[in-house]
Amino acid sequence: MNDILPIILPILAVLVVLGALIPVLMKTRKNVKNYPGTRDANDPVQAPGAGTLVEDRPAPAPERKAPDGVEVEGLETVEVPDNAAGLETVPVETPLPVAGRLIRLRERLVKSNNILGKGLLALLSADKIDENVWDEVEETLLLADLGTEPTMQLVDALRERVKVIGTRDPEHVKALLREELIKLVDPTMDRTLHVERHADKPAVMMVVGVNGVGKTTTVGKLARVLVAEDKDVLLGAADTFRAAAAEQLATWGQRVGVPTVKSDIDGADPASVAYEAVKAGIDQEVDVVMIDTAGRLQNKVGLMDELSKVKRVIEKLAEVDEVLLVLDATTGQNGLNQARVFSEVVNITGIVLTKLDGTAKGGIVVAIQKSLGVPVKLIGLGEGADDLAPFDAEAFVDALLN
Repeated sequence: MNDILPIILPILAVLVVLGALIPVLMKTRKNVKNYPGTRDANDPVQAPGAGTLVEDRPAPAPERKAPDGVEVEGLETVEVPDNAAGLETVPVETPLPVAGRLIRLRERLVKSNNILGKGLLALLSADKIDENVWDEVEETLLLADLGTEPTMQLVDALRERVKVIGTRDPEHVKALLREELIKLVDPTMDRTLHVERHADKPAVMMVVGVNGVGKTTTVGKLARVLVAEDKDVLLGAADTFRAAAAEQLATWGQRVGVPTVKSDIDGADPASVAYEAVKAGIDQEVDVVMIDTAGRLQNKVGLMDELSKVKRVIEKLAEVDEVLLVLDATTGQNGLNQARVFSEVVNITGIVLTKLDGTAKGGIVVAIQKSLGVPVKLIGLGEGADDLAPFDAEAFVDALLN
């Protein structure tokens, strides 16, 4: 018995130490940080156990340098398996060049069922342009969601020019119409995306809009474009209400090779997630932090107030450089009403028009810009990863008229 004791006692000692360490390690693993900033008086208390996770970057493509993982106090870094572990990686995608995407979008818009350019050309090329024709021109513009004021402006300009020149040649009429439409779409508006890193902080972009317009997809597609421009990007999944929204954004992050800060609790405080994402972006010295917000309804006052709070909380850490409002082009004037309400809550700096094909009416571009004084910066014509491109006034008008 005495011979066995020297062997048993060290084993028992090791087991006791391990038994004491396991709970500590588990607690550290599950450690969740509460709301990390000074709360406003009306900020809701975050539920116990509600925290955020960081979906780490996937294994990079061979030609790209592997970025550092995001390490933020109180967050867990979920590693993406690599080939060394014998598991399948998610390939990092590369978007088409800008020129290629613009050509593709233009081709799709030309094939779409737009009534603006084709209808106007048919009317203005008639043998006789009388008051009845001008009435039809006006009706066509209104049906294309151009808006009352821009419609009258365009009709008056066309009336004057056609009267002075007296032409009926279709090509000449098309040239006149093109010039006036480009003026309305306004190529002088600044459509630059403000995504340049500051001296000590990343650029911060919020993406807002109602349910179903494609915000999360837009964030993923835009992140894909920014990565191709050699920008270091981090995503923040502040849409904590829609089921699987955070997972959808994290999947996009894996596809394009960027990390995603997300909550591990459904219905968690979106302001906390946004705060943590920006904090992670600052700590890791990334170029751009993109925050995907919940698809709130513009007539829900409480939800709109919450959106305002998300922006306010972010600004405790960094300036919000870009607030993109995503609108479904097929909703027409209803989309314009949404834009007005959102602009009252947060300072909208640009519009992203999605689904600008099929039954969408191109005139909504003019209506929104005229009403809000905010430029359309990006357009999307489908669900494909490359179906998002910078908005170009002349290319857009040419597509409508072809």
